[in-house]
Amino acid sequence: MLRDVAGFSLVVPINAEASFQGMMRLNGTGKFLWQQLEKEADEVALVSALCESYDIDEAAAKEDVAAFLLRLDSLGVLEKQ
Repeated sequence: MLRDVAGFSLVVPINAEASFQGMMRLNGTGKFLWQQLEKEADEVALVSALCESYDIDEAAAKEDVAAFLLRLDSLGVLEKQ
């Protein structure tokens, strides 16, 4: 669950089945991408949204999205479909 606490964006596990302990702090871009994931955006939609909202080129957006998703996957946060 994403929460804003004292000016920080934090992801907090909300059940005993969560695969990571503690909290994960997100920067502005991470918070934006997390919110897109909550809307069930796929990787292509994440790249597109990042390009539109942050005015960056597609190659940089793809790299950033891939790194973000890899980090979430390594923490076991992403649901596999």
